[in-house]
Amino acid sequence: MQGEALRLAFLDWLTHERRASPLTVAAYGRDIAFFLGFLTRHRGGEPDLAELGALRVADFRAWLAAEAKAGLGGATRATHLAAVRSFYKWAARRHGTNTAQIAIVKGPRVKKPLPRALSPDQARAITRDIGEMHDVAALQVRDTALFALLYGGGLRIAEALALDIRDVPREGALRVTGKGSKQRLVPLLPVVRGALAELLKLHPAPSPDRPLFLGARGERLNAGVAQRVLRAFRRLNGLPEHATPHALRHSFATHLLAGGADLRSIQDLLGHASLSTTQRYTSVDAAGLLEVFHRTHPRGGSTG
Repeated sequence: MQGEALRLAFLDWLTHERRASPLTVAAYGRDIAFFLGFLTRHRGGEPDLAELGALRVADFRAWLAAEAKAGLGGATRATHLAAVRSFYKWAARRHGTNTAQIAIVKGPRVKKPLPRALSPDQARAITRDIGEMHDVAALQVRDTALFALLYGGGLRIAEALALDIRDVPREGALRVTGKGSKQRLVPLLPVVRGALAELLKLHPAPSPDRPLFLGARGERLNAGVAQRVLRAFRRLNGLPEHATPHALRHSFATHLLAGGADLRSIQDLLGHASLSTTQRYTSVDAAGLLEVFHRTHPRGGSTG
């Protein structure tokens, strides 16, 4: 069985058995076609099932090197490798193809993009004015409290929306349940505590077991609704497109770091399992300082 016939059979399996979306099937088909095309050129003919199973680590590395030479970035090459791995796993189940060699191929190192924070003025504008997007008082205080909590406490949007009324402390820190059900304590700034108090005054169903943030139908607020509110707000107010709920969490960490907070404390407040994740914010802060230097220093734009 030749490589192209195998590719088409794999795509048929994706479509009818895995019920993958047409876009997913098209992407897999394209990525595997590139791989088979390289092998045809590399080995002087279209590979068949036996030849695919006989490929060595060096062959896969040669393919990835050719993609790099063609200008494809690490993230794209990693995606292509993942598609070919899936193709091989399917071929192993259907035809007993050897996957030992591709299993030990290391994928390209993909550099994580730096978190994109807002300026302090931009973040404050959101928490101060986001309520103006609604005419109903209950919705105004809901959104004001939600976005104050994201920026003032560094919560993920899912963490904030998972809160129930009973989770709001009368005094002391807020207990937040993060990824992996790991809990952490987040101190509440006076402005955040005040916004939550206003929310509770106008909450339409203020029993302890009810969600803190409610949608229009009385159910727990959906993250997509909050994202749409902020998207409309940023466009009306000329804020950058990366002004998202998660950008407020990034801004919380970046602004704390710029204010002199230590990394361990920020790690605890964010609920990061690894300090290396928190250390990414040092690069953000350094980049921000460099930008200010170039913009304001008398010799910031000088090259000599």
